[in-house]
Amino acid sequence: METKRRTRIQVSFSFFLFIFLMLLSGTVLALSTGGFVVDFKQVGFSIFSGLQEGASSITNSASNLANAVRDLARLKQEYDTLTARLQDYEYLQRNNAEIRLENERLKEQLGFSSDFEYTNYPAMIIARNPDTLYSAITINKGSRDGIKKNMPVIAVQNGVVGLVGKIVTVGRGASMIMPVYDYQCNISARIKSTRDIGLVSGMGYDTLLSMKYIKKRVFNELQYGDIVVTSGENDNYLRDIPIGSISKITVVDYDSSLIIELAPVIDFSRLEFVLAVDIKSPVEGEEE
Repeated sequence: METKRRTRIQVSFSFFLFIFLMLLSGTVLALSTGGFVVDFKQVGFSIFSGLQEGASSITNSASNLANAVRDLARLKQEYDTLTARLQDYEYLQRNNAEIRLENERLKEQLGFSSDFEYTNYPAMIIARNPDTLYSAITINKGSRDGIKKNMPVIAVQNGVVGLVGKIVTVGRGASMIMPVYDYQCNISARIKSTRDIGLVSGMGYDTLLSMKYIKKRVFNELQYGDIVVTSGENDNYLRDIPIGSISKITVVDYDSSLIIELAPVIDFSRLEFVLAVDIKSPVEGEEE
């Protein structure tokens, strides 16, 4: 057994020695014939050019990234600028629309004012007291503008003239109006269709008025929507200025008069401009 093992190791060593000598002989032969010549210059150039190409690629990528970041920043700045301009434009558009509407409302008042037979003073509402007992509306005209106490105040809305109230307090540059819906306000009035006279009083709400002293006998002559106007008596208000329209009629056994509720002609929640009227000063060339 031991002899066989030695023989096998010797054979293997001889085989590897043979292979090594064959490879060595081939290498020497190739070098001697010039078939295996290493051009170290070419190899170095190839390595260097590869590194240079990689560095150039990295530099270009970094440059492109920097340019992209700058472009993105510039686009964002332009976007922000355009957004701000658009917001300014929309704001101006809204303002222009509001100004046009305000001019139309003011023109409506002034158009009526210029044709009115009495001296009048257009004014703008600048404050309101929402108290349901004693309401008040403040305007931007006062004694220096010709406003006087007890002047009736009217307005024009959507082409319809209506009574607002009367001046109760006058300052130098502002005045206070007691509106028709104030509890203290009482106005001599007529039902336009029947010409029956009664008294319109405020109920503390700008959507509701009360009319008293209309006899029951005219109940069948009245209709919902009938207009109630100022009577013009006692020189407190102008004659035939609409106050409100009949919205409810109640008959009670214990009273000889009807209980009538009116809806004001003027929408006070949208009221902006008014006319204070000097009924003691007709426009020159006009008669009272």
